[in-house]
Amino acid sequence: MSIKNVYTIIWITAFSLIISGCAHHIKLAEENIKTIYMAESKDKDPVSQFAPVFLTHDHKKKYNRIGKPSAFIADNGKEKIYIDDSNPVIYYMVRNFRTEKDMYTNYFYRVHFPHVPFSLIPYHISAGRNVGLITVITVNSEDKPVLITTVHTCGCYLAIVPTSHLPADAFSDTWKEKKLKLYGERLPSRLAYVNVTEPRVLIHLRPGVHRVMDLDIIESQHIEADIRFNRIITPVAPMDNLTSIPVNGNFTGFYHSHGPMKGFVKGSVKVWESLFLSLISLDLFVGTDKIYGDPDITGNKFYTSLKPWNRSASEMWDFKRFLEFWGWKL
Repeated sequence: MSIKNVYTIIWITAFSLIISGCAHHIKLAEENIKTIYMAESKDKDPVSQFAPVFLTHDHKKKYNRIGKPSAFIADNGKEKIYIDDSNPVIYYMVRNFRTEKDMYTNYFYRVHFPHVPFSLIPYHISAGRNVGLITVITVNSEDKPVLITTVHTCGCYLAIVPTSHLPADAFSDTWKEKKLKLYGERLPSRLAYVNVTEPRVLIHLRPGVHRVMDLDIIESQHIEADIRFNRIITPVAPMDNLTSIPVNGNFTGFYHSHGPMKGFVKGSVKVWESLFLSLISLDLFVGTDKIYGDPDITGNKFYTSLKPWNRSASEMWDFKRFLEFWGWKL
């Protein structure tokens, strides 16, 4: 049997495991009041203006809560990184990129959860600690959102959803006017910014795994007036703050700063993903959450395709190249 055939068999087996471990169709329990996290509002501040609202389910369980990456020194003298669910923070980064058509601004929003619980039924392949989600609001030169991108901080479960502001000639050739199927989830094919004066992106999070299960555009004032929501006003902070977390009068980083795990979130190795997906991805720490930054500095590429030969093309730091790889023509 040729090496190519062996690799194909490995890919099919791994893909089956991914589907079984990533697709979740369990009916959610009815909740009269849902908890949402809203960025604190600041006048004329585009970071808070474009910040998404995160809607959680089963908020009574701590692992479904957004928190603040924190640290303490354990009794054995070793540093311990954890997510403080009583003190949520939305981290942000702003970057620009230019194409032949326009100048764009990306507003990145990063949030973290204490963990994805280990579970066999349903099977959580992404079980592990200190997990997170990044949302990118891509805005054109007229300050109109044209793309909404969501991805877990391991680089997996990527979704790119266009808005009604994106010109038809910028769409991916693979885009279709129907629900976007993503590992068991069904996301809208396009988000309509119509008849709204203060629009916010509402991100519905699946409990347990923190997957994006739906996206909406809603009026900011409607959220504030809706009695069905328990609102948690959440401070925003620069993403660079994650490299200097206070601990015992000093500072430590959320990420490993050297060695083979440089650029990975401390304490975030995903056992099941490493076991089943490291061979096909040629990455021992596949699924482990990581820093979003310049790979020439961090030493860690934020890639979004499991295929090793796509590692650079699918990497998100060079956002123009990243979009081109996935077929978008901004």
